[in-house]
Amino acid sequence: MKATTAIRLLHLVIPWLTIFFLPKKSFNKFSTVSVFAGILVFIMSILAIPFKWWTVEGGHFKKLLNDLTFILGPFFIGTLWIFHFTFGNFKRYLAVNAIMDFLFAYPLNYLYEKFNLYKLVKFKPIYIFLFFTTYAWIIYGYQEFFHRNQR
Repeated sequence: MKATTAIRLLHLVIPWLTIFFLPKKSFNKFSTVSVFAGILVFIMSILAIPFKWWTVEGGHFKKLLNDLTFILGPFFIGTLWIFHFTFGNFKRYLAVNAIMDFLFAYPLNYLYEKFNLYKLVKFKPIYIFLFFTTYAWIIYGYQEFFHRNQR
């Protein structure tokens, strides 16, 4: 098995193994915002093709695999966990997101490129950080709106 295939598989499986520890109430409460966040990242992934933000060895199919394993694994589950621990405390939410976005944009991005998962072309780590930080604001507002309308 190639390293990239193993990483994709681990991206998908490991986060889902943690879901058993998340209260069902939190899963139900935050799954909608996690899906919305995934849609935002998927749109970004689609835009990456014509704008040549990053490339994936093996073409569009391998890129789709990368994107989906990231969106359905760590991004979806990570969003659930972050909202579980921080929703209702916006400062904590922003701090946790800033840490996670920084970790992805810099050390993890560096490792992913070293393992040939993808190669940034017209996109820089700071753009990853800024996009994901912007998404954090958008999805918190979405969850706040959704939460208020359910009360």
